[in-house]
Amino acid sequence: MSETVLIPRLTIIGVGLIGGSLALALKEAGVVGEVVGCGRGKPNLEIALKLGVIDRYSRDPLEAVKGADVVFLATPVKTLGAVTQLCLPGLKPGAIMTDGGSVKGEVTSTIEPMLPAGIHFVPGHPIAGTENSGADAAFSSLYRGKRCILTPTENTDPQALELIKQMWTVVGSEVVQMTLEKHDKVLAAISHLPHMVAYSLVNAVGSYDHYEENILEYSAGGFRDFTRIASSDPTMWRDIAETNREALLEMVEQFENSLAELKADIAESNGEKLFEFFLRSKQLRDAIL
Repeated sequence: MSETVLIPRLTIIGVGLIGGSLALALKEAGVVGEVVGCGRGKPNLEIALKLGVIDRYSRDPLEAVKGADVVFLATPVKTLGAVTQLCLPGLKPGAIMTDGGSVKGEVTSTIEPMLPAGIHFVPGHPIAGTENSGADAAFSSLYRGKRCILTPTENTDPQALELIKQMWTVVGSEVVQMTLEKHDKVLAAISHLPHMVAYSLVNAVGSYDHYEENILEYSAGGFRDFTRIASSDPTMWRDIAETNREALLEMVEQFENSLAELKADIAESNGEKLFEFFLRSKQLRDAIL
């Protein structure tokens, strides 16, 4: 361990891909002391302990957060308020709570009002992940070269914000700050909408009943690559769809308009417009690589 321990005791509530990978990355960097895990499933916590993701665990949030300097909340977004309420009585003065939730507006407006004086909350969202879940899906390099968005409010303690910035920087993330509203709109576009499209595409193709067999069995690389994210946790994505409803609906409408344009071009067999549509998409896609 390095001489400068950034977080003497870290508690991870929800030891899966996101929370587990953070713990492993901080351990690898030598900047964390004890890592305590907490979750409902004992088998997953036992796996996390066996793999060295955590040092010990408790299934009771109140017990798990005792003595913690930082508590990282990595449960589905609709549970974050209730989990925070369970943790608060066990937190020591000066403790920092932060999260990895994909929706920031509703989460922050729920958590901030319940915080007692001396307990700090820094809303955050690492832009990283895979379709896998559970402690055995965690790996230390998940956040390297990725962005982590922090969305401080006027109530966010500056020192707490700085520590959480350092935490994400040390695991390899580029930390950016933005408002809650901007975050939720940006994520609706670049993350939430693609998941909705992937889920919808699999359902649409899977329910096509023109032939007796399931035509998904003929799917090759392109279809499987495009729909990989439809294997993500349904509970998590249900919660995201509900808690970021307005921003997501705005992007769904944007997508519907674009799909309607393409549909019209196909119906008219308008080769020039089809080429322009595909070229515009290719140029936009190539520009981000």
